[in-house]
Amino acid sequence: MSLLTQSEVYAEITKAQSEGRRIAVATIVTTSGSTPQRTGAKLLVFEDGKMMGTVGGGCVEADVWTEARDALTENRPRLCRFTLRDAPDVPPDEEGMICGGDMEVFIEVWS
Repeated sequence: MSLLTQSEVYAEITKAQSEGRRIAVATIVTTSGSTPQRTGAKLLVFEDGKMMGTVGGGCVEADVWTEARDALTENRPRLCRFTLRDAPDVPPDEEGMICGGDMEVFIEVWS
């Protein structure tokens, strides 16, 4: 996945609206520590589960996708916080969250 330009984001929103489809727009609003993307990065999630853009890939992107799908189901925006480090009980030899930072993602639903 790649970062979307502002023009691409609004073009996709306009296209979805003209087709009568809802779309969730997930935007990173704050970061601290090491994160895979910076503030402003966006992930678009469509009702059929399709995605465009990125908020970082891997586990955090899957979590944002799930939250965006829930926001679409409930037709309500949400602010989500993500910690990008493993719980203390995860063995060091298991692959997991390696960035170590935190981020907040605002998810809004466009109808």
